[in-house]
Amino acid sequence: MRFLSVFFPVFTRQIARYHPPENRKTSSKESLKSDPSKIQTSSKKIRKMKDILILGVGNLVLKDEGIGIHVINRLEKEELPLGVDLLDGGTGGIFLIGTLQQYKHLILIDATLDSRPAGTIRHLKPKYSHDYPLLLSAHEIGLKEMIDAMILQEQIPEIDLLAISVQEVREIGMQLSPKVEEAIPAIINKIHELIKQIKS
Repeated sequence: MRFLSVFFPVFTRQIARYHPPENRKTSSKESLKSDPSKIQTSSKKIRKMKDILILGVGNLVLKDEGIGIHVINRLEKEELPLGVDLLDGGTGGIFLIGTLQQYKHLILIDATLDSRPAGTIRHLKPKYSHDYPLLLSAHEIGLKEMIDAMILQEQIPEIDLLAISVQEVREIGMQLSPKVEEAIPAIINKIHELIKQIKS
């Protein structure tokens, strides 16, 4: 298990897209003119997709809005299978694209405003941004833009969304409400189930 930080998004994105040059006697210009298809194929071989990223998004200072981050913090203390990485995504946004596109599968944990009781867990498999439930206003736009951008690039991981129902989004504080706090063990159990399904 690895824990990824979002504090260096530009650096991460550069690494993801960087392809070291091959040792050739010919110059780069001669290589491009002679056979561009070989260069494209070589780049695809260098890029190796990782297995699973568990991404929690939200704002820790807005209580239940930060449920995704709280789940990531709990998972840090657990032994996860090889090939499973954790990422505290904060409030999401376009800068996460470079990291997400390195993975085959994405398990996303986020809060949602709906009419369901607080702490309700829904497992969804959205394909497009409009398939996502109403997320919290603090990061809804950034997340949907990110999904649309990956679709346009035709490079998007398979996504499993765990949407956690919350009732309050404006109250400031670091603690979760009792109902949402009580849901964390069930959320983590569901994540383990998804990891087993993906790896089977």
